[in-house]
Amino acid sequence: MAYADQQMGGSRVTSIIFVALIHVAVGYLLISGLAISAVKEIAERVTAVNVEEPEEPPEPEEEPPPPEEIVEPPPTVPPPPIPQLNQNNNVEREPDPNPTPRPTPDPTPRPTATATPTPRPTQAPSKARGASTRGEGRWAGRIQENYPSRALREEIEGTVGVAVTVTPDGRATNCRVTASSGSSILDDAACRGMERYARFNPALDRDGNETTGSYSTRITYRLN
Repeated sequence: MAYADQQMGGSRVTSIIFVALIHVAVGYLLISGLAISAVKEIAERVTAVNVEEPEEPPEPEEEPPPPEEIVEPPPTVPPPPIPQLNQNNNVEREPDPNPTPRPTPDPTPRPTATATPTPRPTQAPSKARGASTRGEGRWAGRIQENYPSRALREEIEGTVGVAVTVTPDGRATNCRVTASSGSSILDDAACRGMERYARFNPALDRDGNETTGSYSTRITYRLN
């Protein structure tokens, strides 16, 4: 019995050791499997990182060729008909299928409008005139009688041409010598005499109103 117990105790120990070995093997396999999976995952990541190549840009699409323009042929125009000549060499025309009716003249006579000429205003005759002398013999004699004393002493004679402006009241002003006598004494005396003694009928404008005019004459100084 003691032998049997020994056999049973040895087989139990052997069973325990066998079970423990199995657990160790299973644990090793589990650890080894996890380690191998982790190593594979890391290797795949490294490979994926290292092996990944940049993507090539997409090739540009070829543009389609432009559509060909379709050139339409020009419309065909029929030639105009050739006119035919009759015996009198006149062109014969084809009758119009839809003739236009001609208007019938109205027999009722209509009054004709007569243009009445517009009368033009008659222009009144002009009343303009130049200045004229008034009592010329009287005042001309006074000018000549007023002979300069110096010219008398020196016995100077001569004729002076003068021109004056005639005011609307008939007096002479702005006398100027137009032809000298050769003596300033006689020239000055002639202008002074015209402005002092000469009288005129004043000039008139177109409407007959008195206006400024001009007058010219010659005064002769002679010794008796």
